[in-house]
Amino acid sequence: MTIAVIGTGMVGGTLGTRWAQAGHTVLFGVRNPESDKVREVVAGAGSNARAVTVADAARLAETVVLATPWSATRDAVTTCGDLDGKILVDCTNPLKPKLEGLELGTTTSGAEVVADWASGARVVKAFNTTGFGNMANPIYDGRATMMPICGDDTDAKGKVLELARDLGFDVIDAGPLTAARYLEPVAMFWIHLAYAAGMGRDFALRIERR
Repeated sequence: MTIAVIGTGMVGGTLGTRWAQAGHTVLFGVRNPESDKVREVVAGAGSNARAVTVADAARLAETVVLATPWSATRDAVTTCGDLDGKILVDCTNPLKPKLEGLELGTTTSGAEVVADWASGARVVKAFNTTGFGNMANPIYDGRATMMPICGDDTDAKGKVLELARDLGFDVIDAGPLTAARYLEPVAMFWIHLAYAAGMGRDFALRIERR
């Protein structure tokens, strides 16, 4: 699969690198493909990755992954251009400044807002409920940690489920896109434990089945 990863921060860089190493073609969509930071990320991702502009990445890829801060997400969607029919994976969380909570919730979600911005895109919420370290390695004591995913388009969601399995997650189909109203607070809970509760980032959530 050809995947456009919009953003080369810790989440985007980690996801793109893992998928490139798994054999996917990864296009990092960035403002300046020639910057030193971007060159470093691409070099670490290997020969299956390269950096291009945001618009070119979105145009050339089957799947577009938003790995941007919430404050930059609407601009990223606009810069991507026509996303009609594309799988658009929303990894973002509508966080308030200083991680003080969520800007949205209860009656809507960041994912649903993204779907409004990206008219015609097949939006799937994924990779938002844990830290980048767990995206690099989701295995604890030989067991996979969870990755809940939701979306309204069955085919698009199925492909994103496979992308999560490529990373080693225990994948959970959480239902329609409105379930992002629950997944984004899960992300806030993880952030609260990692920072406010002092647990650090080396932990993950897991589903136990009887």
